Amino acid sequence: MRHPLAHALRWSAVGVLTAGLMCTGLTASAVAAPGSPPDPALSTPGLPPPAPASPPAPASTTADGLALTPPMGFNNWNSTHCRAEFNETMVEGIADLLVAKGLKDAGYRYVNLDDCWALPERDADGRLVPDPVRFPHGIKAVADYVHGKGLKLGIYTSAGTKTCDTAGFPGALGHESSDARQFADWGVDYLKYDNCNNQGQDARQRYTAMRDALRATGRPIVYSICEWGQNRPWEWAPALGQLWRTTGDIGDSWGSMLSILKKNLPLAAYAGPGHWNDPDMLEVGNGGMTDTEYRTHFSMWSMMAAPLLVGSDLRKGSQATFDILGNREVIAVDQDPLGRQGTVVSSSGGRWVVVKPMKDGSRVVALFNETGGAQRIATDASALGLPGTAGYTLRDLWQHRGYNTAGTVAATVPAHGTVLLRVTADRRWAAHPPAVEPGLDGDPLAVAGRTVPLTSTAADLGRTTARQVSVSLSGPEGWTVRAASPRTARALRTGRTLRTSWELSAPPGTPTGSYGLTLRVDYRAPSGVRADSTLPVTATVVVPPPPGESFLSDLPWVSAANGFGPAERDRSNGESAAGDGHPLTVGGTVYAKGLGVHAESELAYYTGGACDRVTADVGVDDEKGGHGTVAFEILADGRRAAGTGVLTNTMPAAPLSADVSGAHVVRLVVTDGGDGIDSDHADWADARLRCRSAS
Repeated sequence: MRHPLAHALRWSAVGVLTAGLMCTGLTASAVAAPGSPPDPALSTPGLPPPAPASPPAPASTTADGLALTPPMGFNNWNSTHCRAEFNETMVEGIADLLVAKGLKDAGYRYVNLDDCWALPERDADGRLVPDPVRFPHGIKAVADYVHGKGLKLGIYTSAGTKTCDTAGFPGALGHESSDARQFADWGVDYLKYDNCNNQGQDARQRYTAMRDALRATGRPIVYSICEWGQNRPWEWAPALGQLWRTTGDIGDSWGSMLSILKKNLPLAAYAGPGHWNDPDMLEVGNGGMTDTEYRTHFSMWSMMAAPLLVGSDLRKGSQATFDILGNREVIAVDQDPLGRQGTVVSSSGGRWVVVKPMKDGSRVVALFNETGGAQRIATDASALGLPGTAGYTLRDLWQHRGYNTAGTVAATVPAHGTVLLRVTADRRWAAHPPAVEPGLDGDPLAVAGRTVPLTSTAADLGRTTARQVSVSLSGPEGWTVRAASPRTARALRTGRTLRTSWELSAPPGTPTGSYGLTLRVDYRAPSGVRADSTLPVTATVVVPPPPGESFLSDLPWVSAANGFGPAERDRSNGESAAGDGHPLTVGGTVYAKGLGVHAESELAYYTGGACDRVTADVGVDDEKGGHGTVAFEILADGRRAAGTGVLTNTMPAAPLSADVSGAHVVRLVVTDGGDGIDSDHADWADARLRCRSAS
């Protein structure tokens, strides 16, 4: 993503604005000299360092009774930016949908206007003027409409002379009292206060001035400090507002969401009732991630007690989008009145365990898989801080099912997926069937027309015995799936596992790509009650690599995850549409062949055990003009085969070579250099793969 100091903006082919550290957009004059530099420790890949056990605690804002749980609602920016579709009709339509789709009853209450609602100039009395084209009846009329639905209205401005959009709408710097009075008179309930064009004035002073102005109106207005985390607002903003941004803007991509997640997780000690870390709005439904990734996004924002502000246009929302946003069991995690943000238990190898204490004494645990392949992730009740007991109730918050467990909490989690479980130490565990965990050894990779061996597992994690256990594996129409060993067991005691061998084959001529399989375990509880567990599995049809040496940009990849825009072949990353990059250039050298990506990024290639060497010249593309920090890794079947330290835009390309002998999957991974993903255009220049003839 483009660095804020580059003052550069671009629109994609579909009109989506991308920019750097900001809450909406940036102009050439928008950014004053930055405040304190970001703390690199807050975004180091892998396990983040914990926040201090007892952070500085300025007087919090809980006395005003505002935002005692994280605010929930809608904000238009991520889906509309400043386009003409952002108007009175849209806003009122969103209010209607929040009610009609049950989202209001689920907790979504705020309908928030972002930038571009005003005219570019104040009136003769220095007052803000709503755009008469967008809002012909004015903001108060919109507020009245929203209030009539039992909802609340939010508005936006900046702690500077202008807002963040390129049109430069009036900011509130020097107008705090009059603007706050206008907002109160209109019936505004929430203010998002941005950070552009701040003229270098001290952040605490600017945000304190608006805090005082809002209080002086006498109207309860939730105060959202959108300072991008530049001056560590978590240390001082609890005395001013109810929430504060901890990062730059989120983008609708896996890499962007992941980077922000890693920055916000270490700040758990600073959050609580009336004062919340804000990792930015939800992208669920905007189309840049899969439904699996959106469930992870929603799960982890709920685990972090983050504000849940829908950033997609609900008028175009799919049923899957409404199912994710409306999951009340997950919303209850976010809205728990104890107000604790989840903390990291472990994150080895991209297998994350995050735990959140709940007011009723239970623990919610997120088993989050950062990697590009399915992973078994496990922990236990003691690691979650639960007391010892004979058994525990385990509630799957996405499948809406209850089980009992002897203490083990585990699941095979799909790539980029999250399993969310609520674990309770109580005597009611015996009323539930035992938890039987389905699993599969490895990711199925199939060459069309060839048989692939697979092994499934069904493990009893419960305190009680699973009886009449039966395992089934189903595939797409035309595929052959055959059990090569017993797939049933009369009884499966606690800690025991049924392993079944399978033979899988895709019909000859099956196109490369991903195909869905379902692994299902049916069984009975000791009471005779029927139960089941299912695991969605992705099988990938692949093509063996050619013998000899090949450019990786000429070969198909198994999967690709990229920070912004698609990964590019023989071009740099342009952040938006395919093919919008430039010639690969690192340290002044132009490369005709290679891969252009943006951190966080992972490209997976099928090598089938037939290749022995990957080579490339790696670095940050010159187009970033002195910005960007990244690190490169080559993984062979999950093993780190080679890697670099942190590379910057000022460095020449670094040669990287990895022995990948015997590996079936090679992954090219790019992570940020510890300071977030802004400007992290990374090039795998002249990337090559050497193979022998595949068997």
